[in-house]
Amino acid sequence: MNYDLILLVVFYLFLLVIFKVYRKKFEVQWHIFALYKTQLGINFMDKLAKKYPRTLSFLGYWSIFLGFLGMVVTFVFIIYATYQFLFVPSAEAALAPLLPGISVSDKLPVLSFWHWIIAILFVATIHEFAHGVYARLKNIKIKSSGFAFFGPLLAAFVEPDEQQLKKKSLKTQLLVFSAGPFSNILLSIVAFLVLAFVFAPLTHTMIEVDGIVLAEINTSFPIKDSGLQSGFILEEIDSVKINDTFVLGKILLMKHPGDVLEVKANGSRYNVTLGSHDTNKTRAVLGIAFSNYHTTLKKNLSNFSWLHSTLLWINMLLFWIFNISLGVGLFNLLPLGPVDGGRMFYAVVLKVVKDEQKAMKILTFFSVLILTMILINMWPFIFKLLKFIVSPFM
Repeated sequence: MNYDLILLVVFYLFLLVIFKVYRKKFEVQWHIFALYKTQLGINFMDKLAKKYPRTLSFLGYWSIFLGFLGMVVTFVFIIYATYQFLFVPSAEAALAPLLPGISVSDKLPVLSFWHWIIAILFVATIHEFAHGVYARLKNIKIKSSGFAFFGPLLAAFVEPDEQQLKKKSLKTQLLVFSAGPFSNILLSIVAFLVLAFVFAPLTHTMIEVDGIVLAEINTSFPIKDSGLQSGFILEEIDSVKINDTFVLGKILLMKHPGDVLEVKANGSRYNVTLGSHDTNKTRAVLGIAFSNYHTTLKKNLSNFSWLHSTLLWINMLLFWIFNISLGVGLFNLLPLGPVDGGRMFYAVVLKVVKDEQKAMKILTFFSVLILTMILINMWPFIFKLLKFIVSPFM
């Protein structure tokens, strides 16, 4: 039973009830944004802006620069990904929503509900808090803050006084708009560093590698007749313990095509004849692909399995905070409708054409183009989700 998916459905039902019960307190924008307004956190934003004005101003220059750089890079990436998906037969869709309990790629673990909700909370709060801090840095009143629904997705928001913001210079507007995505990029860097240099090494000290997991057996090599199967744990080769792929590489460098190896996997031993590399016929190849390492807790730490499990859970949380924060930051930089990149793009175009209607038409054109490409890339996921929904009734 997929408990993460069940929790997601229950969560959305709960949000739907909240929206229906307090419908009058929500403000709907663009037909897809529903905002619940509060005054939460506004005083803290003001205090932070007044305490570190120089540091925030310095970071603001980087925020604008990286904002436009990220806009160009993300826009080009979506164009390239859409072209690949439409015209390259072997290409896969590059975009998919990250929802708990649903596998979107063989290269990513399934996102759990609690990792999802905590990561979203971190990412959304920091994103909107940054908007508020920079608004107050430039003496722009914050009318409200709160949470919102972006379609089915949960979000947060900070609402600066738009009339005051419009009267500010282009630089100030760009500073406020770019602050959210910039904070997400910074958060992703921090999450990666903490994961890579603190929690991952700490977790690694508690375990020992006792093999590597065979992800795939290449049927064009002699190994197909050995009895080994995908999912087996490769433990030894010629009595040498395989606790690292580099160890395996060193062994193969000393062998030749046609040599027979004694392989221990899942506690049993198999004889495997080596094949030859496609382009270098003198190079020995085993003919397997690996997915990950198989590990066990060190014997002297058997009473601390709970600690190891906790560290693994935190590792996965940091992994998802990194991925989601980076994804949200880059997505928000697209020249798309009401998101931050769209507002940055509109502000610059308006400065150039000096006509609000023309500027809006240009923004609308890019918004429709980007939404079309997003839907094209999302189609495999949409199809998979529809198939999943209707399968119980077929």
